[in-house]
Parts: sequence; C-alpha cells; structure tokens
Amino acid sequence: MPRVLLVEDNEMNRDMLSRRLIRKKYEVLVAVDGEEGVSMARSEAPDLILMDMSLPVIDGWEATRRLKVSPETQAIPVIALTAHAMAGDREKALEAGCDDYDTKPIELPRLLGKMEALLSENGVAAP
Repeated sequence: MPRVLLVEDNEMNRDMLSRRLIRKKYEVLVAVDGEEGVSMARSEAPDLILMDMSLPVIDGWEATRRLKVSPETQAIPVIALTAHAMAGDREKALEAGCDDYDTKPIELPRLLGKMEALLSENGVAAP
C-alpha cells in the first residue's frame, strides 16, 4: 500500500482528501504545516508527498526546497497542490523542486493519474 504524506493546513481539505485516498487504498500520513511536513518526510519516508503551497510556519515552496536538497528526502516525488492557478505558478512549483502540480479544487481522477505516474516511475505499485 503506497504511503502518501498530505501536507495541508485546511482541516476540511485535509479530511476530504485523506478519506478519498484511503478509500482508494492509500496509506495517508498528515502534516498541518510546512515544518511538520519536512520533519515527517524525514521520519516516515513516504512514497509520495502532496504539498499545499500556502502553509503556515514555512510555506510549501520552502518546504519543498528543503526536501529536495536533503539526500534522505530528495527522491520522494512531490505534487504541489494550490488554489493559485495563475500563469507561471506551475513553473514556480517545478522550480521549487515539485515533480508535478495540481490545482484546487481537487479533481480526484486527475490527481490520482499524476500520483500513479510518479509512483510507477519510482517503482511503487499504485493500489
């Protein structure tokens, strides 16, 4: 069962997405801010990280940069989740080190396709 770290500060978004992923047979770990997300990525070694970009303590941009410079976490794929669908946001996410980008509100089939592609690239079977 693939382990996904969901880094999301909004309780409603966090609960809704985690329940939907659990129903799809993912093990979901949850962090509520960027600092906790970086810490949990190091301690839990998830197969994939879903990173909200607008987070307290440290934002998702900085959290992703920290993960991608650390040898223990740099290989974990990160998908940026953001309500900011402005021109240039996808490029900004990729420059920060994200492996992919998805917009809110989440369209689960689209997000699952991106997750499965990144997991398979890392040799992890999707559920």
